[in-house]
Amino acid sequence: MITAALMGNPNVGKTTLFNALTGSDQYVGNWAGVTVEKKEGFLNNSIEIVDLPGIYAMDTYSNEEKVSKNFLLNENVDVIINIVDASNLDRNLYLTMQLKEFRKPIILVLNMIDVAYKKGFSINFDKLSYELNVRVVPIIAAKNKNIEEIKEILLNQDFTSSNNDNEYHFLSEKETYKYIESVLNKCVSKSNKFIISYTEIIDKILLNKFLAYPAFFIIIWLIFKFTFSWVGGPLQDLADTLLNDSLIPKLHLLFSSTSPWFSSLLIDGIIGGVGSVIVFLPIILALFFCISILEDSGYMARAALLMDIIMRKMGLSGKAFIPMVMGFGCGVPAIMSARTLESEKDRKLAALLIPFMSCNAKLPVYALLTAALFPKHQGLVIGSLYLFGIIIAFIVGKSFKNTLFKKGEEPLIIELPDYKFPELKNLLFHTWEKGKGFLKKAGTIIFSVSVIIWLLSHFGTSGFVDIKYSFLAEIGHVLVAFFIPLGFGTWQNSVALLSGLAAKEVVVSTMGVLYGSHLPNMLPVLFTPVTAYSFLVFTLLYPPCISALGTVKKEYGFNMMAFTIVYQICVAWIAAFIVYNIGILIF
Repeated sequence: MITAALMGNPNVGKTTLFNALTGSDQYVGNWAGVTVEKKEGFLNNSIEIVDLPGIYAMDTYSNEEKVSKNFLLNENVDVIINIVDASNLDRNLYLTMQLKEFRKPIILVLNMIDVAYKKGFSINFDKLSYELNVRVVPIIAAKNKNIEEIKEILLNQDFTSSNNDNEYHFLSEKETYKYIESVLNKCVSKSNKFIISYTEIIDKILLNKFLAYPAFFIIIWLIFKFTFSWVGGPLQDLADTLLNDSLIPKLHLLFSSTSPWFSSLLIDGIIGGVGSVIVFLPIILALFFCISILEDSGYMARAALLMDIIMRKMGLSGKAFIPMVMGFGCGVPAIMSARTLESEKDRKLAALLIPFMSCNAKLPVYALLTAALFPKHQGLVIGSLYLFGIIIAFIVGKSFKNTLFKKGEEPLIIELPDYKFPELKNLLFHTWEKGKGFLKKAGTIIFSVSVIIWLLSHFGTSGFVDIKYSFLAEIGHVLVAFFIPLGFGTWQNSVALLSGLAAKEVVVSTMGVLYGSHLPNMLPVLFTPVTAYSFLVFTLLYPPCISALGTVKKEYGFNMMAFTIVYQICVAWIAAFIVYNIGILIF
């Protein structure tokens, strides 16, 4: 088995080339000990291709660079496939020079050669191969051009160029760039003809100091509309209808003659629990489709640049803004998308702050209580909750920046690639790969915890019982003392919030079961405006649903999940306590 390491800068088409070489014969996971995506694929079952993280250099010691360096040093790598942007060789070849230090054969893949030609570059491939002592292959990965040539080189193990005497010895950054310049002067020429760059024209609008931020928020708004209103949301509603209004009633009818506890476990526990994840899939796919468009088009890097100043205040780089915004829709894809952040510190801090962004699942709780307690100011109260979550995230982020994540802050180093039209085939492939990962990673955790919650809510000391006499109700009675200082200390409210860990919408259904069908009319008796707002603040800030917690565990481990639960309970309790007591003093 021949092992090929695929390496390159971010945004040069590395993932597209990897998919073209390996097709569906690939495996995705995380590198041991670090949250860095690991991809392995195979070409004709004889060549293993390992897609290493996208990096600019190997001397700044981020997790991605450590992973790449350790792999080249400790694994039996037979050849390095180094993909570069053909229109930006002076920058991309810096990594190539560092790779040559490992004394491995290198296939230098010049991607986006069509873009280079449009910019007026003329490249002598044979001369470049001779000067660098590497095999040079020009390709257009997005259009699948010249991919077969790379496959033939790999299958024939024809890795080396004809020049074996000219070895490069990496010295300093300045000397390296000087060497690259001398090589390019021999191999690359540029037409003096004036060429209009559509990238420059677009950037004059999207990076304009007056228009950049309005344009950015319009794009974010369009993503949200596409995901939650135009495509993802309606498809989720359809999936939810098929599950809860069609499939589950038929299953209840089918299993009506079986034992009540068995049918409830199968339908309400297993199918209902796993189904609660599956109905999220349309939103996940729609959101990832939009994110893939931003990535493949070249705009994602510009969005990170725009938000860097703001996000830096709370200890994050600009790239963390997209996962944070996703958190307003659903915490699961938001936490998953944090893996695209370069540093481990940013990934972990973003995952800790994302749950404070009020997800759509909390809206039914907000709508129920605000309609009953704040009928004339419903929109204002709900809007204040969204703003409250952002403020808390900023305060907590600032605190973590000065304590837990005091060290390791890195400057934003980002290259702005040329704009390009994303290929539909690549968009669909990337979308499905991410969606498939969501089902694999969150689905197993949901399955397990859903069964546990069902058992607690349907069994008591005397066996299969009503929820009022279940272990869950007993736990609710224990938790009453915890919520009394917040103004809503009843066992029913305690159980509702506890069941909300399965899914925040369950808070409403649980309250409906416990308080009866006339819940809206009873709420003004059960709550005052102050206790209702305290309840809403706690709902906003306490730990997210088991889908999100399961994703945190899969991405960052059990300790991170446990810390998320504990610290968010503390933050939620303190915030609700302050709101309740200030409210009593004022009203």
